[in-house]
Amino acid sequence: MRFPEHTTESSENSNAAYGFSLIELLVVVAIILIIAAIAIPNLMRARIAANEAAAVETVRTITSASVIYDATYGNGYPPDLATLGGPGGLASCDQGLLIDNIIASPPNQKSGYIFAYAGLGAPDPKAPGCSKPGFEQYLVTAQPAVINQTGLRSFCADRPAVIHFDVSGLPPGSVAACDALPTVQ
Repeated sequence: MRFPEHTTESSENSNAAYGFSLIELLVVVAIILIIAAIAIPNLMRARIAANEAAAVETVRTITSASVIYDATYGNGYPPDLATLGGPGGLASCDQGLLIDNIIASPPNQKSGYIFAYAGLGAPDPKAPGCSKPGFEQYLVTAQPAVINQTGLRSFCADRPAVIHFDVSGLPPGSVAACDALPTVQ
C-alpha cells in the first residue's frame, strides 16, 4: 500500500481553496458600495416624485371637496380643513366627511407634505344648522415637510381649481401669487 507524500506546497494550496483572500473581499465590498452610490440617489428622486404626485392629488381632492361642500350645504366654501373632514357619523356642514381625517386634522400632513387651507373673502351668511359661516374664495397649499428631502416643489390651488407649483418649495402668500405661478400639467 502506498501513502501520498505530504509536502508544504499541497497544504498551502488546500488552505487557499477554503476561503477568500482579503483582496477578494475588499473588491466585492467596493463593488457593492459603487452600486449603492448609484442606486440611492435614484431611490430618493423616485420617493420625491411619488410624494409630489400624492401632494398634487391631495390638493385636487381638497379643491373638489370644497366645491362639493359649497354645492351641498349652501354655506359657501368651507372655513377650514377640519370642516371638510370629521371623525365620522353623519355628514353635515360642520363635518363634511369629504376628505381623509389625516389631512383634516393637525398637523395636516401626508406623504411628506404639509397641507393648509384658508377661507378667503367676505364670509357668507351662515346657512341654517351650520356653526361657522363659509367663504366666497379659498386657497389650498401643500409644501414639502423638508425641502429637498420629502419634496422639491410646493403646490397651490384656489377657486378655479387650477393647480399651480413653485420650484422654491415655499407656499404662496395669496391667491394672486398662486395664480401667477406655472400650472401643473
